[in-house]
Amino acid sequence: MDVIQHFQFLRPAWLLTIPLLWGLSIWLARRRNHEGGWAQLIDPELLSSLRLDAGGKRGQSPWPWLALAWTLAALALSGPSWQQAPSLAYRGSSAWMLVLDLSPSMLAADVTPNRVTRARYALDDLLNGAQDARVGLVAFSDEPYTVTPMTDDVATIRALLPPLNPDIMPSAGDNLAPALEQAGKLVRQGGGKNAQVVVLTDGFSDPAAAFTAAKKLQAQNITVSVVGIGTRTGAPLSRTGGGFAQNKQGHLDLARLDVERLQQLASSGGGRYADLAQLPSLIGYLQAQADRTSRATENKDIRVAHRLDGGVWLLPLLLLATALLARRGWL
Repeated sequence: MDVIQHFQFLRPAWLLTIPLLWGLSIWLARRRNHEGGWAQLIDPELLSSLRLDAGGKRGQSPWPWLALAWTLAALALSGPSWQQAPSLAYRGSSAWMLVLDLSPSMLAADVTPNRVTRARYALDDLLNGAQDARVGLVAFSDEPYTVTPMTDDVATIRALLPPLNPDIMPSAGDNLAPALEQAGKLVRQGGGKNAQVVVLTDGFSDPAAAFTAAKKLQAQNITVSVVGIGTRTGAPLSRTGGGFAQNKQGHLDLARLDVERLQQLASSGGGRYADLAQLPSLIGYLQAQADRTSRATENKDIRVAHRLDGGVWLLPLLLLATALLARRGWL
């Protein structure tokens, strides 16, 4: 009963060939019995006298054996399996923690269609480049919010990207230091080593605290890299009620990208700075860092089992059926 419960075919599509092969065997047998079509042209009594004398013995039919051989071959190719073999599980020790800025300035449209949309595109590229690294995601405005903790399920993180927008945040703000602290906490909870934090932002309002938080992460072997979202020229900030925000002098309030501040943040965290055009280069750097420092180690908490292909046990029977087909006197 245990064997029946665990029995399955690894390649079940091959089973569809069995009825076709049986039909072909029946057609060949009937074609052979029709005497090549002469029975329809010559009288049966005359046809029997025209046959060569075979010593009173009629040739044995090979078609059942041919059908059996084809059936065994199809069953072997379908991969019958009733056993599993355990194997050791290994997982890389690298981890990528992504930190996304969802402050109101991320709605600026100096990059098409706007900054937050381009940041989500960049996140998707980073997820593609993460390979076997564990990945987590934190979003921040005035406070940090954990979107996903460290996980191997990159598909789930990708599915959560489209709703991420400054409009969903409960309050406005632009404080990066708490988000970096939250990222470090999640890395430690996930047991990740050789972790790398990647911040996607157009700026932050707490530079002193953010630089200090980045230095603390570097001291814990967690590097901080930065992706700048936006342009130096900037774009007007939209107001909630419509129109554009203005400063005290009555001029448009522009959200400009402070590249020097973002570069200083990356320097404080021991990582690199890149704009959107340089993102592929940054991904290559992150992958190189992970390959250089990561070591695959056995994970005893994970058990991986693969099914054994039992089709090999049908090969002796298939060879026997093929050998019987080769004997003299079938035809």
